[in-house]
Parts: sequence; C-alpha cells; structure tokens
Amino acid sequence: MSDSTDPTPSASPPATGSRPSEPAGADLDARYGRSGTSRRPVIIGVVAVIVAVGLAWLVWAALVGSNPPVTSRLIGFEITSPTSAKATVEIDKRESTEASCRLQAKAADFSIVGELTVTVPADSPRHQTLTPTLTTQRPATSVVLIGCTTPDSPRPH
Repeated sequence: MSDSTDPTPSASPPATGSRPSEPAGADLDARYGRSGTSRRPVIIGVVAVIVAVGLAWLVWAALVGSNPPVTSRLIGFEITSPTSAKATVEIDKRESTEASCRLQAKAADFSIVGELTVTVPADSPRHQTLTPTLTTQRPATSVVLIGCTTPDSPRPH
C-alpha cells in the first residue's frame, strides 16, 4: 500500500542541521541556554578599572613613601662608661618641622638598658649631626637608632 493517502504531510529536517537564516552556533546557543550577547567586554572593563585603581594607589604610595618629612642615620656610637653610651646621629628634615628621634642602648643579651628621645626643634637647621649621651642601667654593647617621627608622620624614618 502507498502512503499517499495519509492526510498528515511528513516534514523532514533540513539536510545541513541548521536553518539558513541563523548563524552556525545558534543551535548550540539555544540548546545550552546561552544568550547571544557576550560578557567579555564587561569583564575586560571591570579588570581595567581594578588595574587603573591599583596603579593609581601604587604611584601615590611610592610618591608619599619616598619623601618622608624626616630621615635619620646612626653614624656610630661609643660606650663611654658602664652607665653611659654616646651616639652620633645624622638628621635631615624639612624646614619648620619638629622631629623626635628615639635611640636605644642594648646589652650583650639584646635587652634594652637605656633609651633616649631627642627632640629636634622646628627652627633648627635642616641637616645636622647630633651626639646625644644615653644613660644606661648596666653596661651597653650597642646603640640602635629606632628612627625619627614628626607630628604628621608617626612612623619612624
């Protein structure tokens, strides 16, 4: 018998597997629930903003950190007696900036046996060398410069 009497026409799919008016990946996009728009430009934009903010912070931190208001350097020290030690400290500061420099005398077991904070007035010269004497509780073997601070910069430099 012939199927020509069947009232329902049989539809066969196109031979290529896709409709000619849609791009080749449209069937896969529809099958897996992907939309035709990509999030790649948004991700690239967010990464670019994060990188720009990070670079701006890095430049700011480098400029602020590389130019402290006061710098100091321990040139040397001398143990003058069992209860005193003399240090030589070089200080460079901005004009009209008061600085406080902290020194510690240490014993052979690295315990602190003396401490002194030297205040450098704002009207003093920018570059100067100081020779403060630390009083110690027992014989010291070394003197350490902790650093100098200013009212605006509490971190020792």
